[in-house]
Amino acid sequence: MIKKSMLILMALALVFGFSLSDDTVAQSDNWKIGIMTGTVTQNEEEFRMAEQMMEEFGEDRIIITPYPDRFMQEQETTISNMLEMALDPDTKAIVMVQAVPGTVAAVDRVLEVRPDMLFILGAPQEDPDIIATKGDIILNTDDLGRGYQIAEHAYELGAETIVHYSFPRHMSIELLAERRRMMKERAEELGIKFIDEDAPDPTSDAGVAGTQMFISEDVPRKISQYGPNTAVFGTNCAMMEPLIAQTVEAGGIYLVQCCPSPYHAMPAALGIEVPDERKGDVPWILEEIQAKVDEAGASGRVATWPIPVNMMYIQAGTYYAIEWIEGRIDERNDKARLMEIMEEIAGGAVNLTEYPGTDNYYLYLSDHIVF
Repeated sequence: MIKKSMLILMALALVFGFSLSDDTVAQSDNWKIGIMTGTVTQNEEEFRMAEQMMEEFGEDRIIITPYPDRFMQEQETTISNMLEMALDPDTKAIVMVQAVPGTVAAVDRVLEVRPDMLFILGAPQEDPDIIATKGDIILNTDDLGRGYQIAEHAYELGAETIVHYSFPRHMSIELLAERRRMMKERAEELGIKFIDEDAPDPTSDAGVAGTQMFISEDVPRKISQYGPNTAVFGTNCAMMEPLIAQTVEAGGIYLVQCCPSPYHAMPAALGIEVPDERKGDVPWILEEIQAKVDEAGASGRVATWPIPVNMMYIQAGTYYAIEWIEGRIDERNDKARLMEIMEEIAGGAVNLTEYPGTDNYYLYLSDHIVF
């Protein structure tokens, strides 16, 4: 049986001929951009941003295609779905966030028949050295850079102590362990006491409930022990809701989530109901968080990044692709213009550094927003 992706590949060959050059410029009045992201059940923030791009530019300009929820087991579906977008000759660029396993193979299939296609890939989950050769622009969070950044951020907020919550499984991951080392090193240089606190692993017998119960009980103890200028940071998403709620209630300093976003645990921790029509509405959620922080008397002591990183990658990638298609950007990889677009979206400075050995794989750091 011929697989669906192979049928699409043959159809593409008939439509395009294999005659397109890598140097083909995608200027056209009939352009479209394909956005490939997770489903609402898997990654609602990202899907909502794709919908916003469709609303902004029109259904005749933006194609939204999901990758499957079970993307590890269904990589052939990811390939097929990307090929279907490329089947439309008006599709000039594909923005994919998250670039889940299967992306490398999918890009390879498309490039066999559409070497003109611009690829912007965010939050990649495959080997950096390989995926950097597939996309024109790769965007990922600079988790190592966050080590120093979080310590300096804590200092700016007046922290005298940082409590770092994690567990052995996470600290056996080189990236997380190195980030913690850098955070501790910079904190101590700035005169901030650094405390390691082991929490139950949510994948252990204690489960998520055990982790959250520990955080709920321990955060008030730590703030009582070390004083109100105690800042907290945790390495696991399951920790975030109780970490935010208890820090605000006990009068400590909440630095930022493990995965920075105003939507990550903050609405639930602060008692904010997000109606369907406001999902993905970043300015609205920022206003709601500010109101709750003010109400709690925690102004100047709660922070996050101003926009969810994966939403940023979709929005910035779409804006960049449009400028490239319309000829306002000459290069497939224009770092200066990319940074300008991201700063316009974030409303503040961003920092992009190249992953070692590449000139198109960018590690992203954002300024914090302090409520």
